[in-house]
Amino acid sequence: MKSFLNILMITLLIAGVSFGQDTDTTQVTTQQEQQQEKQQPVKKNQPPIYKRVYLGGYMSLTVGSYTRIGIYPLIGYKFTPKLSGGLKIGYEYVRDNRYASTYESSNYGGSIFARYRLIPRLYVHVEYEQFSYELYNFDGTSNREWVPFLYLGGGYSQPLGRNVWLTAQVLFDVLQDERSPYNRWDPIFSVGVAAGF
Repeated sequence: MKSFLNILMITLLIAGVSFGQDTDTTQVTTQQEQQQEKQQPVKKNQPPIYKRVYLGGYMSLTVGSYTRIGIYPLIGYKFTPKLSGGLKIGYEYVRDNRYASTYESSNYGGSIFARYRLIPRLYVHVEYEQFSYELYNFDGTSNREWVPFLYLGGGYSQPLGRNVWLTAQVLFDVLQDERSPYNRWDPIFSVGVAAGF
């Protein structure tokens, strides 16, 4: 009888230790799984790449004794719902009849920009641009130079349809290069249209 009780006690002790180990293993596994879930970011369903690309641009038109016609197409990419960036190129035809000799030139260049949406329709904008201008001297000669700009500002976008919206923005050139055609700290207003796919 004594040996039966000893065997029963040893069996219960082993079963208790085994049960305790199983419970601890389950808790450790659960804790490990929870840690892995926390470390792995939740993947949201992002739209395909072609749905994150948008096209747009601006045009400028000044007519009279001073004529300036410009076109500035752009392509952008939405990195996140709030952050986008892209490239813009530009071409301007300029004709100035205000002086004794007529000044006529073509300007061209490009820029890289980023936009961050504060709310769905309001965004902040930063853009670095290089534009090539033909600069005329007092002696009648001219030379072509690349002029840098760093624009900071913001804008507003208004949907016109499902994938089309109107944008209006105001920017300031903070570099203030002496060769810039803009007056110091004058705001630069632009209105354009953008379309997504």
